[in-house]
Amino acid sequence: MKTLTRLLVKFSWICGLLGATACSNQMALRPFARDPRSELAARVRATPELAVLFVGNSYSFGVPRAFSQLAAAHGKKVRVGHSANSGWSLAIHAENAGTLRKIREGKWDIVVLQEHSEIPALPARKRAAAMFPPLRQLVSEVRSHGAIPVLYQTWGRRDGEKGIWRDDFHAMNSRLRDGYQAAAKNAGGVVVVPVGDGWEREISAGRGGGLFMSDGSHPTAVGNALTAAVFYEAIFGK
Repeated sequence: MKTLTRLLVKFSWICGLLGATACSNQMALRPFARDPRSELAARVRATPELAVLFVGNSYSFGVPRAFSQLAAAHGKKVRVGHSANSGWSLAIHAENAGTLRKIREGKWDIVVLQEHSEIPALPARKRAAAMFPPLRQLVSEVRSHGAIPVLYQTWGRRDGEKGIWRDDFHAMNSRLRDGYQAAAKNAGGVVVVPVGDGWEREISAGRGGGLFMSDGSHPTAVGNALTAAVFYEAIFGK
């Protein structure tokens, strides 16, 4: 059954890359858990030392350490790992031997999946073709090795997306939110860690000046700390 599932996921990914987004959308994974948040909470309660792998790109570089430090400050035992490379998308990770080896051999409780910072904000058809099939493949891989997948909803760029007329942080952040929610549903029901929403609250309150590096995209140490705080709340609760 696992082999059949992987073949179907692989087929739908090829369809997506060829532009057959209808095929991509029709082959959503069946829900694994009736309530993904309850599934995650139960795993956390039952695990004395939580093992968390972060899979993504440069938006994930500083997050594992910041999350580990925050958890330790609250008396929580965690083991973290990462497979993060600049500019990588989930499609690249889904075919990368190193990423797959870490997922298969790390004995993780949670695997965090972060898409490229622009892909979830694409128009719906392009987003479905680029993101949904590799995400389904990774979710199936994660679950087949006993871990729970979660999605890392990133934030809009400070000035919005280049090439979009009058775009701004809020508009791009809204597109990212919608993209991650759609992807989570297509992948069979996956918890979304709403980091972008946390950034939006700080920016709306006038406290967002220190979150971005000079490029208006990547996080500073302050941005990583805020991201870690959102992860902590999503995993351990307030």
